[in-house]
Order: sequence, then structure tokens, then C-alpha cells
Amino acid sequence: MTPTTKTTCPYCGVGCGVLIQRDADGAISVRGDSDHPANFGRLCSKGSALAETLDFTDRLQHPTVYGEAVEWDVALAEVASRLRRVIDIHGPDAVGFYVSGQLLTEDYYVANKLMKGFIGSGNIDTNSRLCMSSSVAGHKRAFGSDSVPGCYEDLEQADLIVLTGSNTAWCHPVLYQRIVKAKKDRPDMRVVVIDPRRTATCDVADLHLPLAPGSDSVLFSGLLVELERQGAIDHVYVAAHTEGLDAALHHARFAAPSSAVVAARCGLDAALVERFYAMWSGTGRVVTVYSQGINQTSSGVDKVNAIINCHLASGRIGRPGMGPLSFTGQPNAMGGREVGALANQLAAHMDFDDPAKVDKVARFWGSERIATGPGRKAVDLFRAAASGEIKALWIMATNPAVSMPDSVQVRAALDACEFVVVSDAIADTDTAKFADVLLPALTWGEKDGTVTNSERRISRQRRFMDGPGAAREDWWILSQVAQRMGFTGFDYPNPAAIFREHAALSAFENGGTRGFDIGAMADLPDHAYDQLDPFQWPRPRGSAGTRRRFDDGRFDTADGRARIVAIDPRPPVNATDLDYPLVLNTGRVRDQWHTMTRTGKSPRLAGHIAEPYCEIHPLDAARYGIEDRELVRVHSRWGRAVLRVQFSEGQRLGAIFAPMHWNDRFGQCGRINPVVNPATDPISGQPEFKHTPVRVEAYRPAWHGFILSRRRFEPGVAGYWSRSIGRGYWQMQIAGDQAPGDWPAHARELLCGEAASPEWLEFHDKAGGSYRAARFADGKLDSAIFIGPDHRLPPHDWVASLFRAEQIAPRERMWLLAGEPGPGGKDAGRIVCACFSVGLNTLVDAIREQGLVTPEAIGAALQAGTNCGSCVPELRALIADTRG
Repeated sequence: MTPTTKTTCPYCGVGCGVLIQRDADGAISVRGDSDHPANFGRLCSKGSALAETLDFTDRLQHPTVYGEAVEWDVALAEVASRLRRVIDIHGPDAVGFYVSGQLLTEDYYVANKLMKGFIGSGNIDTNSRLCMSSSVAGHKRAFGSDSVPGCYEDLEQADLIVLTGSNTAWCHPVLYQRIVKAKKDRPDMRVVVIDPRRTATCDVADLHLPLAPGSDSVLFSGLLVELERQGAIDHVYVAAHTEGLDAALHHARFAAPSSAVVAARCGLDAALVERFYAMWSGTGRVVTVYSQGINQTSSGVDKVNAIINCHLASGRIGRPGMGPLSFTGQPNAMGGREVGALANQLAAHMDFDDPAKVDKVARFWGSERIATGPGRKAVDLFRAAASGEIKALWIMATNPAVSMPDSVQVRAALDACEFVVVSDAIADTDTAKFADVLLPALTWGEKDGTVTNSERRISRQRRFMDGPGAAREDWWILSQVAQRMGFTGFDYPNPAAIFREHAALSAFENGGTRGFDIGAMADLPDHAYDQLDPFQWPRPRGSAGTRRRFDDGRFDTADGRARIVAIDPRPPVNATDLDYPLVLNTGRVRDQWHTMTRTGKSPRLAGHIAEPYCEIHPLDAARYGIEDRELVRVHSRWGRAVLRVQFSEGQRLGAIFAPMHWNDRFGQCGRINPVVNPATDPISGQPEFKHTPVRVEAYRPAWHGFILSRRRFEPGVAGYWSRSIGRGYWQMQIAGDQAPGDWPAHARELLCGEAASPEWLEFHDKAGGSYRAARFADGKLDSAIFIGPDHRLPPHDWVASLFRAEQIAPRERMWLLAGEPGPGGKDAGRIVCACFSVGLNTLVDAIREQGLVTPEAIGAALQAGTNCGSCVPELRALIADTRG
């Protein structure tokens, strides 16, 4: 075995430590780092499957200019000359950068320095705008800086944890398991979940408040009023350390004068509201966790401040087990915020609000044309590209053609923009299709740098393998372009030099007025950078790091006082009506990440949910004539999608849920963001992904089917399709209104190409609308296609299981063609536990035959639920269904 490499997971903002080893044959293994303070060795299903995602299939390996492969010098010269030409003719504000929380801090720093410091425009924004910018703005309004007050240890030390707008069990499973363990160790600890849906996170909850979408500010304004009513406001703390309580209470009393009014406005039972208020006001150690359900709304900043107000007014902040805690969505959204990569930031937690700060950064960088004001935020940046105001757009490590709201218009903007550069690791993303220049970037495991997690902890990502072809680091690409544009200060020899400069800027003329200060790292030698252990900022010179902020009651405002902000709750921008009567809420699923460029490579991660879906309450489905598991069209004023229906009584009436991951590579019809409205928060610019008025209607195509093949293939005549990877095969769900004139010929074209197969079996019932065919190679199943009415298709997982067989006997081939498993042909079923690839049928059989009555018993028998634990709520429900 090679020496172990310590690195950090590339997925969410938990920032889990990962250990990498390579055996004598070159195979890479991944396990959790038991010494890392974020995860103590635990990984979620995605982190556990990282080794399955390291191949170079579909990687961008060489620069291309206008579709032609070129050397780096040619590509870099083209980018530099085109940017220079645009600036000379149209000015610096005609250039835009759109970057990503997937970048390392060193990449981020160089991008921000180039745009704001030397091109001279504020037009750099990051996809963190879509997930965390409302939290940033809320922190700054309350604390004077974008500082998370607490840390993960508070989750173990709290007596009450409130999880609001966060499906923690699926989106931050490692932290969820810390909460579960803490509650098991201390049974008196209580958990409240506030979410319109009953999600897997409710498995740990003592109380669930299924409030109306968009009403969070009312609920927390009412809590502030209740704190006053119960005498739970800490007037000594408020007088010494805050301002604004009287105004905030005045506004809160108007919006939420009583629990009865709050219940009515939030669509809740008054008894639930009163119970929640009593728990919160009567508990000293309270942590309020919030995430995308709070942030991704048109009043997200006010919601964040409504939560923080309650902690400030009660003095429950800056001490163990107390405070608001934002769970960040991306691995380095925090790092991007530190360097200033949001359009309204300057650098190192300095903004454009004071000319002295602009001058300070200009002097540090040696810049003569630094930006002096904010640039365009994400939604406005792409609108400017559509209108022609942005002439050149450089997109790095993100896929806005999928992830942005109203994404049809975003694609139109990319198509209209004069010059589009895309730096990415993947060759054929939806966004890459619009690029004039494609630049191959290294990705996780192939480069060195740092990331910052949700508790302000900076950790190293370390290189443990070579990248493909000519791919290079993003910081190197940016530095080379900067130098070709004639700018100085970009001759970095390595990422350690960039990190030192970033640290030095954080401390430059700081004087303790900015929370972000890692000056202790400014002189870090290369070898110390290589060995750097995780630490939390602030870490000024002479400090070892800071676990909690504001423990002394001093904040980062000019007078040191926090601000309790007056809130006037607002409804979502777009209301439902007769034409669009349902609320669409979008989010993530357990085993996928963003637009699936990495997780989409893992068979075990595709096993749980392989198809884009729409979750709807059965009563709403009945109202609109929709049946479980059929296809539906989801329409809004902005676009439409086609999704598979999933009934859920945990879904709030009048609302539906759809995941955001699918795209042109994995299921074009399942792209949900064309449906999502582009309304944004007026302060943060964060889009309202959580509330789009829609209507749904059944889509009943003329035929349904599925295909499995050892080779990736195209959907042919299918009007609807979704693709996923299995163990040794690709699979596709298909449907359409028009069938080919000759199914046998079409099937052979899809699965055989031009080569005829001597081992091809088929069955065609024209009258019944069924067609089945299978191709064999060397006795193994090579591919199969099944077409027919949806209810007459064979079990999909059974067919998939045949791809693991070394030989398919003649009798098994006949059963395959018959579309029935035959004797002993039962399969493991849909994957429930992705960490250990345990299927539904295996679990059901074990529950029945072994009498398993708890998730712990299932874990002992089958391992399911014993790693990340995110499947435990599903195991518990499965036990109830099977034994009930």
C-alpha cells in the first residue's frame, strides 16, 4: 500500500476528512478520517463511493478553441486577447466571471484578484449566490461580518436543536448522525423539525411543524414576541451587546401578535406553535440550524435575521450549545466568501462600502484599476449576457445551464453572449455546449489547496493522483491569462504561495475590525502548508484558532454591538392562482450531488433514486387525476418538466417537491430549473427556488420501456428518457408518443450499431404493443430492451441483476424474453442502503424471515444503516410496512 493521503471530501459543506490509499495494483480506497474534527471517521453514502468516481471517462483533457483541440498557449492567448479587446472597446464591466463553491480557496482568490483588482470590475459572482448568500447578508446585518458564531460541537451540547429549512438526514448526513448520537446519549435532548414536508429528518424529531411555504419569518417573529411574553429576553445582555430590540419587537408584534395569529398565517395547528414556543423559550441551550429552505426564498435575508434575532434577544449565542448555525451547501462556499468572490464583496471580508477599504486592497495588490463598487449578482449577470451588456463570460467549475432558475433564459443568454469561456473537468456538461473556448481543469484528488466548511474550519485538499491529458489547476489557468493580459502579481509558483498572500491580506491593516483574520498563516512555509492540520478562523498572529465567535459579547460592527433587525414578513413574490395552484419546492436527494457530473458515475449512488421524480400528496394527485408512479408534466409560467410521480403523505397539501439534479446527460425532460421562477431576495440576490406556482397534469405516452446495455447509448425515438449507471451497464427509462415503424430494426440500431449479432433474441406482439429483445456476447447478457404498456413491463431490477451473471443459460434466456423472473429469479430490489448496496427485497426478506424489528437489528444482520445512517428512517418505515 502507498502512504495514506489525508484530504477533504469534495461534496457538501460539512467538510469531512477523508483518507486515501492506493494498493499495489493501483486501486484506490477511501475511508473516513477518524482524526478530523468534522466527521471523526464517518462518511455519507456519497463520500463512501468516491473511489467509484475517479475514472477519466467523459473528462475534458485538452483545450479547445471554437471546437478545435489546441495547445495551452493558443487557448490562453485567445482568452487573454478576447478579454483585452472587450475591455478596451466596451470597458471592464462588459466582462463577467461566474465561479463556484467547487473551487479551492487558492483558485477563488486568484479569480477574484484578477477580476476586481486588475480587470477592474465587480462582475464576479459564484454559484454560492444560489445557496448561501442570504445567510451571508443576514450575518452581516446582525454581526457586522459574515461569521458563523458556533461550531459542530454545539450540536452535541445543545438541549434543544431546531432544524429549519434543512433535510439534514439527506443533505448533511454526517452532521445528522452526530445529532442522532447526541440524542441517544442524552435522551432528554429534544429536536424540532420545521419543514413543509415530512422528510427523513423527522425520524429524529420530537416535534414537526409542517408550516406553509414561505411563512418562516412569521413563525420566528412570533417567537420573539413570545420570548418577551415569557420573560425570556436577557435584558442585561441586550443592553450591553446589542441594538434594535425595541424596533424589532414593534414590527414583530404587528406581524405575529399571538400564537393563534402565527398558526393561522403559517397554516399550523395553534397547539404545535405553542409547544414549539414553550420548548424554545424554556430551554437555555438552543441551536437553530438552518439551510436552503430558509435561504432560497425572496425574503431569505429577513428569515435569517428573524432566527438570529431570537438568539440575540435571549443571549443564546457565543456559548456552548447555543446559537444560529448555517449548514452550508458546497465544500468551499465559505472559502469563496472569505476571498470576496460574491459580486457585492471586495476581498477578505471587506466590502465596497468604504473607499478606505478599496484603497487598502488596491495598495496590497499593487492595483491601479481596482473595482470601486459591486458587480452583477448571478441572475442579473446572465440577464446582462442576454442583453449584450456582458460581452465576455468566463464560467469555472459550475453548470449554470442546469442549476440557475429560469434556465431556458440562461441558456439563451449563453447562446447570445459574444464570447464564452468554460473551465471544467467534464467535457460535455450542459454549459460546455455553449463555450467558444473550453479549458480542461483538474479536479478533486488531482490538485492541492484549501477549503472552509460550515464551522469556519479550513482544511487541506491534497493531490493523490495525476489528472488526465493536459488538464491544469484553475489558479494556474487564471494566472496565465492574467500575465498574458499584461498584469503583474500573478507569478505564483504553487498554491502555498497563494494561500500565504490570502492570509496576509486578511491581516493587512486589520486592527481587529474584521472577523476574518488568518494572519498566523501569512508566513507559512511550503512544507508546513503541505502538513497543515484543520483549524478554525479567526486565527490572527499568535492564535491557535477560534472555536466560537462572539463569546465575549463583542461583534464586528463599528461599535461592537450586534443588531437585532426589524423584520416585516413578506410572502413569496409569485403567488399561486387558478392556473398555477400548487407550490413547487426543489432540493436534493440523498445520494446525488448538484448536476451529477461526479455522483452520476457511481452505480451504488444511482441505485436509490435513478429517475427524476415529483413528490405529491395522494389527495392532490386524486384531485388532478394522477396515479402513483406514472409520468406527469409540471408547468409554470417559465417552463415545464416531465417527472415520475411519487405519492407521499408527508408532502404538504397544495405543494409538490422535485429534485434539482437531472440534466441533458442524465434526463433532459427531468430538468426542473426551467420551471423555477427567477425572483430573488432584494438584498442577497438569492433566487426563490423554494416557491414557484405550478400546475401538474398526467402524461400518458403511447408506450413505455427501459433499456440496459453494457455501452452508453442514446434514447432513440423516446420523447421522455432518463439515464443512470449500474454495475456493468447503463440503464434508461424511456417513453414516447410516437413509436418507430419497425421496433426490431430500431432496437438493433440502438443496441448493435452496424454490427449484426448472432446472439439476438426478440419477441414482438404488435397487437399488444409489446416488444422485448436481448443481445448476448460470449454467453453474457450484453443488452436488453423492453417496450410495452407500463403495467406489463418486467421487474427492472431483476433484469439488471442478470448483468452480473457469467453465463445466461438457455432456460434463463427464455424467461428473460417472457419478461418474467422465473423460478428463483428474484432480485435484491431497489437499493435502499447505498453504502453497502443493500436492496429493498433483501431487506424485506430479512425482516420477515429473521424477525428484525429495529434498524439496529437490520444493521447487525446486513450492515444497512451502519455507515452514514441516512437510510435509517427508510429502514424504520420499511419495518413498519413489512410487519404492520
